[in-house]
Amino acid sequence: MSRYHQNWGVTGHEWAIQHLARSLNAGRLRHAYLFTGPAGVGKTTLALAMAMAVNCIDDHARPCGVCRPCTLIAREKHADVSILRADEGALKIEQVRNMVQTLSLRPVEARYRVVILRRFNEATPQAMDALLKTLEEPPPYVLLLITADSADRLLPTIRSRCQPLNLRPIAPMQVREALIFNHNLDPEGAALLAQLSGGRMGWAIRAVTDGDMQSRRTDWLQQLEDALDQDRVKRFALAENLSSTKNRGDLPEVLELWLSYWRDALLLSSNASTPIVNRDRRHSLDQIARALSADQALNVLQAVRRTARMLDQNVNARLAMEVLMLDLPRLRLYQAPPG
Repeated sequence: MSRYHQNWGVTGHEWAIQHLARSLNAGRLRHAYLFTGPAGVGKTTLALAMAMAVNCIDDHARPCGVCRPCTLIAREKHADVSILRADEGALKIEQVRNMVQTLSLRPVEARYRVVILRRFNEATPQAMDALLKTLEEPPPYVLLLITADSADRLLPTIRSRCQPLNLRPIAPMQVREALIFNHNLDPEGAALLAQLSGGRMGWAIRAVTDGDMQSRRTDWLQQLEDALDQDRVKRFALAENLSSTKNRGDLPEVLELWLSYWRDALLLSSNASTPIVNRDRRHSLDQIARALSADQALNVLQAVRRTARMLDQNVNARLAMEVLMLDLPRLRLYQAPPG
């Protein structure tokens, strides 16, 4: 019987788990792995499961999920497993240097000292440079698990020294079932969140556990719909607010949400049979689809995508958002009748 099984308590990504379990059973553990994929797709969840697998003390089925190392890692309380997150903005060189110093020490009680570096694509160039020596000459007891929305912004030397695993969104039905059986959500609520998640299990779980997440989504979509009937002054005021120091960190999530909204508008305006994601905004989306041609909806979709790409390249956020505001069409949307 293989010591490392393939039931890691992770929803979806079966192919990645199979690959990792086969490598562990064959004794071919790499010193660094790079998990890429959309925000909320489950990269950190898989990384934690990997940390549990390599440090589980069960003799027959790893990860068991119930031994001391497994339970401590699941609660993010294990002394030898740490998650490196940005203090604010991007990971800084000081954080990586402190981590490298810690990695020079042998594990306190585990087989491997594991570090999960979250959203490393947002690390500063200096922080990436600071990681290189450890990637080139890692101690034998160190396992580095790097997560990134995309590998494009990582240094080529970092990408070349990691085993890449690109995680893709899972089927909405799989998300729905997990929300019903693991989080006791009612079928209708689970179906809506599954559709909204776009196959990102981590996003769906946050939507269940974070009481403010749904209200933020409603606010951001309402701001978008209100802007369609506003003049340039009010649109620029919205751009200034969204790009302010207070709200700047939310912009990637805002634009991702707006991207899904205009993708729905494009589907409806082109009479596509693909289900829309934002089902609860169907009344407004139907009005947009009647007012705009498919080409016009596509132009707005591309404008939102272009803005997100510009922000990823550290372009001035306020300027980028003001340009986007000019690209929005002028429409008046009417509220759905009560009931």
